[in-house]
Amino acid sequence: MSVVIYTLGDPAGLGPELLYKADLSILAKGNHLLVVGPENILELYSRLYNRPSFWKRIYKPEQILKNPPGIYLIEPDEIEGHKYRPGRGDARGGLAAGESLNLACDLMKRGYSRALVTGPLNKAFMLEAGFRFGGHTEFLADYFELDPAKVCMHLCGERLRVSLVTTHPPLSLVPHLITREKIVLCLQLTQAFLKRLGIEAPMAVCGLNPHAGEQGRIGHEENSVIIPAIREARYRGIDVQGPFPADTVFLRAYKGEFSAVLAMYHDQGLGPLKIVEFGNCVNITLGLPIIRTSVDHGTGYNLVGTGKANPRSLERAFDLAFKLLQ
Repeated sequence: MSVVIYTLGDPAGLGPELLYKADLSILAKGNHLLVVGPENILELYSRLYNRPSFWKRIYKPEQILKNPPGIYLIEPDEIEGHKYRPGRGDARGGLAAGESLNLACDLMKRGYSRALVTGPLNKAFMLEAGFRFGGHTEFLADYFELDPAKVCMHLCGERLRVSLVTTHPPLSLVPHLITREKIVLCLQLTQAFLKRLGIEAPMAVCGLNPHAGEQGRIGHEENSVIIPAIREARYRGIDVQGPFPADTVFLRAYKGEFSAVLAMYHDQGLGPLKIVEFGNCVNITLGLPIIRTSVDHGTGYNLVGTGKANPRSLERAFDLAFKLLQ
């Protein structure tokens, strides 16, 4: 029997509401689900939805192991009594998201769980609240004392899967952050992940420049960095092809020619992915000592309370977390 932790993320965003819209049997699956975040925001949704609370409050993590499978909640001491306004983000939400993530990581380091599902947070409000890292990927890498260059952000859809060499830097820095070592690492981590899912088709690598550089006529990164990295990856036994122009390779992958695409930067990979898979993807951090999955969208302040939020991505994030625990 497993314990899976869910951080509510920014309590003013969609993270709490999605729990009410999701199929709770998918989220718990007869195991312990520990929600980390402010209880009063869930109580607010209980009143809005006119539904009884579905969780039991605990105050010490060891209590969860003494109780039967079900959904439990623990709240960080640092945010006790704070109030939040659904749909209106601010630094209080950033503080709640960061402290919840801190507590969840502490619990995992202490052995209470091996799987973390994260609700969406707002990077700007996290930074405003005083945290060094605005994003989950960077935060988790730092907490578990890993070089951020040793983890890889991956989005897993039903027909299209994308890994990223870089995550959230300004676009002007991307060429300097693309290294042979990082490309090879991302390909290794992605291949290992795909094997756990039983997927064996070759992977594809994007070029950085238009037309994948046209043999060096449009930029040099393909010849100097990306092609040598692909050669090294093949030498290590990784089935990979490329570099391919980014304007066509995603369609080829969507049709089944490639198991996954390694993109050089955030919008290069996630733009095509979200056109065809948005709301159906799972965000995964590869390379961590824990399992971490998340939804494929942000806080969605504009959707909070409208009834339009779709819990499908959250349900898939939990489903994948349980699958990877096996």
